[in-house]
Amino acid sequence: MKFTKMHGLGNDYIYVDCFHETIEDPAGFARKMSDRHFGIGGDGVILVCPSEKADVRMDMYNADGSRGEMCGNGIRCVGKYAYDSGITDKTEIDVETLAGIKHLSMEVENGKVKTVTVNMGEPEFDPARIPVEIPRDFKLTEGKVIGLPLDAGDIYRKGTCVSMGNPHVVFFEEDIDHFPLEVAGPIYESHPAFPQRVNAEFAEVENSTHIRMRVYERGSGETLACGTGACAVLVASVLNGLAAPEADVQLRGGILHIRWDREENVVYMTGPAETVYEGEVEWPSAK
Repeated sequence: MKFTKMHGLGNDYIYVDCFHETIEDPAGFARKMSDRHFGIGGDGVILVCPSEKADVRMDMYNADGSRGEMCGNGIRCVGKYAYDSGITDKTEIDVETLAGIKHLSMEVENGKVKTVTVNMGEPEFDPARIPVEIPRDFKLTEGKVIGLPLDAGDIYRKGTCVSMGNPHVVFFEEDIDHFPLEVAGPIYESHPAFPQRVNAEFAEVENSTHIRMRVYERGSGETLACGTGACAVLVASVLNGLAAPEADVQLRGGILHIRWDREENVVYMTGPAETVYEGEVEWPSAK
C-alpha cells in the first residue's frame, strides 16, 4: 500500500489515496503505523477519499485509532495532496469532514502548493454541542463557557471552552515553556467535564497580535501544532479581552495566521503544508 508522509508545522500524518486504495481496519492501521518506533510514525492517519458532497473527503484517525472530526494542519495537507497528486487541478476546493464541509484556498509556487487558507467555519459555544458538562451553579457569559473551574490533580485552572469542529478548552498561562503539560495534559484530556474528551491548549498572550501556545491533543498527546487548537486559542483570547481578532499564533512547530471575522462569525486559518516523503507498506486491503 502506498502512502505519503506530510506535515503542517510538524503536526504530521500518514496520508493514503483512497481514490485508489481501500484500507481494512483503518483504526488498527492508524494505531500500528503511527508508532514512531515500530511503524511509519505520525500523529495519526488521514485518508483522502472520494466525496459526493465536495471535491474530496477527509477521514481522520488519531494515533490511538480514535476518529477525529477535523484537523486544521491535516486539512491543509489534504489540499496540497489533492492538488500536487492531480486529484484536482483547482486551487479552491471543498473538503468534506466529520465537522462539515471546509473551503480551502491554495497558493501554488512552481507547480506545488505552498500555503493554504482554510475557512474553518463558525466557532461553537453551546456547552451541549462542544460538548462540555458544566456545574448547575456556573453562569455562562453571554451563552459562552468562560472561566470554567477545572482541576488536574494539584493543578487548578479556569478554562474557556469552544468547538472548532472538535472540542477545545483553552487555559492562559504566564510561562507555557515551564508549564507541566505532560502532567496536566492527559488529565484534562479525559476530564469528566468532557464526555468526548477534549483538546487542551495552554496559551501565553505576548501582545494583542502574537500568541504562543502548547497543545495536548485528544488521542495523540502533545503535538508540535494543532490548527483547530490555534483557532480556538485566538477565539478564546478575544473573548477574554486579551487579543485582537487577527493574530499570529506561534506553536512549537511554527506560526499560523488566524483571523476571526466577527461580522461573519467565521474563523480563517493560513499556514504551510509540506510533503516529507512517499513510501509503501504492507497492510491488507478491504475485500
